[in-house]
Amino acid sequence: MTDAPTKPRTDRRQRVQSAETGVAILKALARLGGAASLTAIAKEVDESTAKVHRYLSSLVQEGMVAQNPSTQHYHLGAEAIQIGLAALRQSDPIRLGESALVRLRESLGVTCFLAVMGNKGPTVLRIEEPTLPVTVNMRAGTVMPVLWSATGQVFLAHSDDPTLRRLAQEEFDQAPAEQRAHLAGPEPIGRLCRQVRDLGAAVVHDTMLMGISAVAAPIFDANGHPRAALTALGASSGFDTRPGGRICPEVIREAAAISAAMGFAAPVAPPELTRA
Repeated sequence: MTDAPTKPRTDRRQRVQSAETGVAILKALARLGGAASLTAIAKEVDESTAKVHRYLSSLVQEGMVAQNPSTQHYHLGAEAIQIGLAALRQSDPIRLGESALVRLRESLGVTCFLAVMGNKGPTVLRIEEPTLPVTVNMRAGTVMPVLWSATGQVFLAHSDDPTLRRLAQEEFDQAPAEQRAHLAGPEPIGRLCRQVRDLGAAVVHDTMLMGISAVAAPIFDANGHPRAALTALGASSGFDTRPGGRICPEVIREAAAISAAMGFAAPVAPPELTRA
């Protein structure tokens, strides 16, 4: 028996470890805002500064990292930027969300769809229906109300487009009294938007159509803009609209995963202050 194959296997493993270390340094730079000192990078990856410096030198040669001559800080280079741009060009919320629709349909047994903001309003593009009898005549191309649908409320709450606020106000003014009663109180639209943002989802119960409830969550792009909405809806009699119930957390989780795949980094909430 011979030990001849040992060295090639060892070399391959060393190359894999080197690649892992290089990727870890690039990820650390991204977490640190795209630019940082050698000391900060080494601390972030929990390696010695000498080792990190060797890897950074190689990454600089490959154009993945560059160094500012005045501050000596390292930052992501032109090649890394090109890779990031290529990934962003592939960030299609509909394509990325297709598997989420199937999972939600199977786990919740309700109709699920993805919608984007079109020139006429929130527009359904991709839909998955359960094997149960269809309760809503929903098809690709359906345009949802801005104010009275969970889908529309997601775009309304997370967009600063004045056109959406105007459409919402028009829908409110033209609605019958029993429908407006769902948003009773001062500043109904502004209060609704705050509620949607605080919950992380929009929830409607017999608001758009009697007997129909829905939950929708936003899908953000890398810049934090709402690119799409992920919605689940069904008959109100068997639809759990509770924030901590069976449906809402699942829709929020799937939408957040799609957002992450599109490059969105959710802001980290500051720790709550406790009194001494």
